[in-house]
Parts: sequence; C-alpha cells; structure tokens
Amino acid sequence: MNAQASEREAPVGVFVGLATLDVIHRVSAAPAPNEKITSSAQFVAAGGPAANAAVTFAALGGTAVLVTALGDDPVAELVKADLAAFGVRVLDAALGTSRSVPVSAVTVIESTGDRSVVSADAVHSEVPPPEDLETVVAGADVVLVDGHHPLIARAAAEHAAARVTTLVVDAGRWKPVMSELIPHATDMVCSADFRTPGTSDTATTAAALVGAGVDTVVTTHGSEPVEWWTEGSSGSVDVEPVTAVDTVGAGDAFHGAYAYYSTQSGSLAEHIDRSARVAALRCSMVGPRAWLHELPLTHFTTDGLESDNGEH
Repeated sequence: MNAQASEREAPVGVFVGLATLDVIHRVSAAPAPNEKITSSAQFVAAGGPAANAAVTFAALGGTAVLVTALGDDPVAELVKADLAAFGVRVLDAALGTSRSVPVSAVTVIESTGDRSVVSADAVHSEVPPPEDLETVVAGADVVLVDGHHPLIARAAAEHAAARVTTLVVDAGRWKPVMSELIPHATDMVCSADFRTPGTSDTATTAAALVGAGVDTVVTTHGSEPVEWWTEGSSGSVDVEPVTAVDTVGAGDAFHGAYAYYSTQSGSLAEHIDRSARVAALRCSMVGPRAWLHELPLTHFTTDGLESDNGEH
C-alpha cells in the first residue's frame, strides 16, 4: 500500500500500544519526602505514547484508530471517552475482560515545564491481538507501534510489512519486543536515550538500525536539533526555540505528527521540521489538550507558521 495519501483526503493512521489515564498536577516545586503540596492546576486525560500520537494525528486532520487493551473498567471508560472526544476510534483488544488500567501520576514544574511520571506500563501485557487487526491495518496509510502490548505490536508490524505499509516505531527506550519490530520497521523515531544492544550512542544505534534494514532513523534531542539517518546519508534539522511551559506528551506529539506528515508530500527534512513545530506548540501551552485547538488554525511549513483558516 504505502502510497502517500492525497493531500485532499484524510490519511488513516493506526496506532498500536499503550493507553493510560493521566492525572496531571502543576506545581511550583517537586514535593520533598513526606511533604504534601497544593497544585496550581490539575488535568485528567487519556495518555500513553500511542494514544497521544493518535490524538495528534487526528488533530492534524487524519483519521486515527488506536489499538490497545483497556477492558471493562470505569477507568477504561474515562480513557475511551476522552479519546473519542478528540476524534480517535479505539479498538480494544481486552473488551469483555476485567483488567487494571494503567494510571499515570504526572507532575509538571511550572517554571520549566519539565515533567515527572510514575506509571504502570504494559510492556509485559500478554493480551492477544484483536481478530480484526489485519483488516484495520489493511486500511491504513501509516502504522505506528510503541512496543507496549507486545503481542499486538508484533502482529501489527507483520501485517504492515506484508502490505508494504509505512511502519513507524516509537523507540523511547529499548524493550525486548523491539528485536521483533525492527526487521519490519520503515521508520524508527528514537529518543536520545534509546540504544540497541551493544551500542553506545545515538550514532552507533542509528548505524545498527540502518544496517538492520530500517529505511529511516530519526532521533530527537529535546530542544536540540533532530538528527536523521538513511542508507548513505544523514543530517539534522534545527528545532525552533520555544518557551516551554508543559512538556507532557511532547515526544508523543512529535511521533503523531511524523506519522501524519509521512503520508504527505515533502522531503524527510520537511516532515521532521513540521513535526518539531507541532511538538514545540505542544510545549508552549499548559495542559494536555488545550494546544490541540491551535492545530486546525495553523499550517506548518518549513518557512514558519501560517494561518490556513482551519484547512489542512
């Protein structure tokens, strides 16, 4: 499949991985041991790498499907309701079962926007893929997996590879399933901390991934330039400076935007630049959802941000 979606049509993105309930507090300073403090603001929203990327993809104008495992639980209903409100359709592989939904406790420091997260993730989840996963992937222009719910991630990667569909792997940190995802990946979008076994830095990790057959490796460094590698070439893209007030989900926003722009025309450097601008916008606004309302009003180009009256 892997043909670029028409600029006039909504591209379809399938996002496979973790969905959580995030409880976020903004504070002036992190609490000391045994100290109780009062937050200046609090937010409750769906979170998780794949879920946040799907929300971003939908906000940019795409059709987003999240494949995850939530089950029948009041917390799961909160997660699904928030995602539905922001245009994400949820395919729940655990529907009809009772399981603990991960809840993330997130603290954001007001002066810097830096965040700390305590969460139960799903890398050890043994939930099998839903029966209609192959059909869902068949309708996708791009598939993103974050490595959580490994059985589902592996199946989605195999289905994407069989159809020659762009497969973006969100590589925040090494997980055992990565060794099974890498052979199918077309794009690895890595954090600066991501390492493949036996490598020591971002350059040797990228070389190992390209050597393993990954077409494109992209590594983010926060506010520093984004590096990229393909077979035989490499480069970097500067990140526009921004006053960060809230960095929760900034990397996920980059991933969702990268998935979206991978379906559009333009060079790799242009796709990275636009994705970095989306992440910067996320960092410039307080709260997990308020920034999304700015995306339909903004056209991201390599020359800057220009109003497009809500059209993409």
